[in-house]
Amino acid sequence: MSTRFEDVSKVLQTYFDALYHCDVAMLEEVFHPRAVYVTADEAPPLIRSMQEYFPIVAKRTSPASNGEVRRDLIEEIEFAGENTARARVRCSIGNKDFVDFLSLIREDTQWKIVAKVFQITERQIEGT
Repeated sequence: MSTRFEDVSKVLQTYFDALYHCDVAMLEEVFHPRAVYVTADEAPPLIRSMQEYFPIVAKRTSPASNGEVRRDLIEEIEFAGENTARARVRCSIGNKDFVDFLSLIREDTQWKIVAKVFQITERQIEGT
């Protein structure tokens, strides 16, 4: 039997894989259908539903197809109880580095991301 930590870690790994490959089907596996996508890097803050977010991912050129080096990292997973968790993760797409705060809940036996709140920073592309 796996632990809560292992279960959430698997969700986060699928999340990283989905972003790296721009795979909406994988994103649908890890996000709750009513999840929100939020950043305050824009004014006013950008808040999207999954119905708004998934088509944007589907149109992207994937980091995998560009041969980008993966920069995925789980920095922290914290549990507030048996069915509630928060993860701080980092990943990169192109010249952008993301710090994501992901809130997760467990429904029945499955962990799902219910909120993605993130910060973007520009990174100098190596070799430029």
